[in-house]
Amino acid sequence: MAGKVVLSYSGGLDTTVCIPLLKEKYGFEEVITVTVDIGQPEKDIAEAEERGRKYADKHYTVDAKKEFIESLFMLIKANGDYEGYVLGTSIARPVIAKKTVEIAEKEKADAIAHGCTGKGNDQLRFENVYLQHGFRVIAPMRELNLTREWEIDYARNKGIEIKVTKEKPWSIDENLWSRSVEGGKLEDPSFSPPEEIFEWTVSPEKSPNTPEVLKIEFERGVPVALNGERLDGYTLIKRLNEIGGRHGVGRIDMMEDRVLGLKARENYEHPAATILITAHRDLEKLVLSRRELKFKKVVEEEWAELVYYGLTNDPLFDALNAFIDKTQERVTGWVKMRLYKGSATPVGRGSEYALYSEELTSFDTTLIDQRLAEGYSAFHGLQGRLYREIMRRKAKREKTDQYSDS
Repeated sequence: MAGKVVLSYSGGLDTTVCIPLLKEKYGFEEVITVTVDIGQPEKDIAEAEERGRKYADKHYTVDAKKEFIESLFMLIKANGDYEGYVLGTSIARPVIAKKTVEIAEKEKADAIAHGCTGKGNDQLRFENVYLQHGFRVIAPMRELNLTREWEIDYARNKGIEIKVTKEKPWSIDENLWSRSVEGGKLEDPSFSPPEEIFEWTVSPEKSPNTPEVLKIEFERGVPVALNGERLDGYTLIKRLNEIGGRHGVGRIDMMEDRVLGLKARENYEHPAATILITAHRDLEKLVLSRRELKFKKVVEEEWAELVYYGLTNDPLFDALNAFIDKTQERVTGWVKMRLYKGSATPVGRGSEYALYSEELTSFDTTLIDQRLAEGYSAFHGLQGRLYREIMRRKAKREKTDQYSDS
């Protein structure tokens, strides 16, 4: 098969070995690599660009930080977490996929390729977008049933420079919001992750002995200022990653349920995400009603699952976003966060939309006459008390009948 293929390119082992494989195994005459900048370290972008130009026929680097930050703001409003960890990798995939499609359309490519395995989630997230735009998808890792060890040997035989080794074959994915590490010994759930895998966060034991308090301001659910200074989204998240990382905030080691049903052990770092979503949830508790909060939890769980599954093109996703945006109209205010030894704890909050009244709640005021609650109390729990009384009488009758029979 001859033709042109566009490869979604991170610069890592998997995607780099795809370049010669696409020519050798699939017969493509031209391989074009596309690296999408969503806030990775500048050195990683530069390295991917260098490797793409070295090993592929043509390379593109696309800046998508603006689009990614817009997705992150929606994630914050949705308190987006999946099974207890803040969504990071999954929220980035649709952005990367769409930018790759744009290049593929520009280049009039015959297919789009990726370096995902057949055991993970990313294959589904990328391909849902590629297929939507009518492209044939090539997945060498999955289709050739390759192992990471085989890739390392293949890369060396091809003279491809690689950083990973068979002893430390970590698979790392990083963007502005989140850093994930998996593979190698980490696949053993009983193996304690070594400090060397962490780059964004220090060990909580080695973090400062003095707490740090931050003030984060939100407007309509979006973080806009840190300690009184208005910042754009990129700068605010970068700064919180640095501050939170110093205090060991945002590490998580968990067992995760992948889309295919496989359980996987994952290690994540996301200091800014931890701080911002914890603060946002706290502010919502101040301004949203009990029923709004209760129903929003249901919406958030469905929203997070759609993102995790790569189904952000589903019409339900648009409907959920509409509801979430409606609730955020009043999520304006500030939250003080205390960072200390790996924890990020709200210690103060305020908003002009607060549904809290100190005058009504305080034990030291008489604005509400406490005696009015007596009638409410008489009816509260009435059905439960009636049920217990019915069951008590039934048990008593059965006991009486038992004595009568004997």
